[in-house]
Amino acid sequence: MFTGIIEVLGVVKQIDKELDNIHFTIECAYTQELKIDQSVAHNGVCLTVVSISDKKYVVTAIKETLEKTNLKQLKVNDIVNLERAMKLGDRLDGHIVQGHVDQTAVCTNIENASGSWIFTFEYDSKLNNVTIEKGSITVNGVSLTVVNSKKDTFSVAIIPYTYEHTNFKNFKVGTEVNLEFDVIGKYVSRLVNLNKY
Repeated sequence: MFTGIIEVLGVVKQIDKELDNIHFTIECAYTQELKIDQSVAHNGVCLTVVSISDKKYVVTAIKETLEKTNLKQLKVNDIVNLERAMKLGDRLDGHIVQGHVDQTAVCTNIENASGSWIFTFEYDSKLNNVTIEKGSITVNGVSLTVVNSKKDTFSVAIIPYTYEHTNFKNFKVGTEVNLEFDVIGKYVSRLVNLNKY
């Protein structure tokens, strides 16, 4: 489990393809605190640390993960949002995040709002994921509050701290991002759709 509060930014140092899998070598400030088998969210995707060497560690993404997330687009020197799994007893500053990306979305607008930014994203609503006004959403692993919720689009407001300490600062119109919808909302949506049949 995660909270959606990004701890540090990592840099992709190497990408190695092996059959349908991709091994990503990441460098970050807390590599020396990691352990083999530990879960770390990368742009919101929970991946397992498989090796550690100095300031770098390696995680592996399988075909299904690559197909459902934006990890397939990563290049060497790209910046990724990183969060280690939450500890029991810690404050839950964001919201409950599983590290299981539901689908991707595309950034369609970035508005400078005099000291903050409004980012708008469009996603495929046919997958039955929904947002609600003032509900929670995770974008590239960042816990955020939904504004301007519509059937297949929503916006989020980004404060300067979040902008500077996540990869939001690299987003452009057309950037693909990972979405994890609120876990309670997903269960409600599933129950409602079951009752239709």
